[in-house]
Amino acid sequence: AEIKDHIVTRKANACPMSMRIAWHSAGTFDKSGSPSGGTNGGTMRFEPEKSDGANAGLHIIHDLLLPIKKKHPEVSYGDLWALAGAAAVELTGGPPIPIELGRVDVSPADAKTKTPPNGRLPDASQGAAHLREVFYRMGFNDREIVALSGGHTLGRCHSKRSGFDGPWTGNPLAFNNDYFKNLMNLEWTPRKWDGPFQYTSPCGKLMMLPTDLALKTDPVFAPIARDYASDENAFFRDFRLAYGKLMALGCPEAAWPAELKSGQSSGTPSQKKRHSLDFREHVMH
Repeated sequence: AEIKDHIVTRKANACPMSMRIAWHSAGTFDKSGSPSGGTNGGTMRFEPEKSDGANAGLHIIHDLLLPIKKKHPEVSYGDLWALAGAAAVELTGGPPIPIELGRVDVSPADAKTKTPPNGRLPDASQGAAHLREVFYRMGFNDREIVALSGGHTLGRCHSKRSGFDGPWTGNPLAFNNDYFKNLMNLEWTPRKWDGPFQYTSPCGKLMMLPTDLALKTDPVFAPIARDYASDENAFFRDFRLAYGKLMALGCPEAAWPAELKSGQSSGTPSQKKRHSLDFREHVMH
């Protein structure tokens, strides 16, 4: 698979970063007024989104995926980043994500008016109220908020990028429910260091952000997080649908997977749809 060959090499495993670029391109969506942001448009190529501090370091995955874009110029950056994020989840042991092609990139001429403003992504230093403000803006409910937060099971924080430092789990390259097990079962205390406020585990090797601890302390979030900590299948079931929805918000109808649509009619796929399915299978598996 082309995406796998570019994000998993002998030198590095860029699956966490692949999920991050997809998540950050999608997390700008705003359903209010005239909907804007989201994976449609590939707007992270342009300012101010390109230099948003929350996107620090993502130029690395841009460069890793560029050869695929050059080989398949008909595929939009929006589609490529979304596919990379979905592939990253599956390659690290997570559930298959429902995803389709159909995103249309914004042209440089329209970038100034189509690129969303900075400040729409979650602020890790905040709490439950902030999480609801951000995710409700996109159209998610409380259960979906907790499920999507489980994406922290992949990767780690880097002080040079976000200011925060450390992994959430003992294996940052495995997609499982360890994030929720650690969050709900370990005793987290404020870390004593010169960086931004974050929490540390009893062993001192793991970390949690203030937004993570909000899932443990909020009376509505906590039972859901506890459910995911005890039942990985429940987490996988809810995550795959919430993440598929995240990737599709604000996109043309063609980019919405059938299982996420209500009243989707069955029938023979069109030639364009078959091409989309063939390409997706080619680059992901």
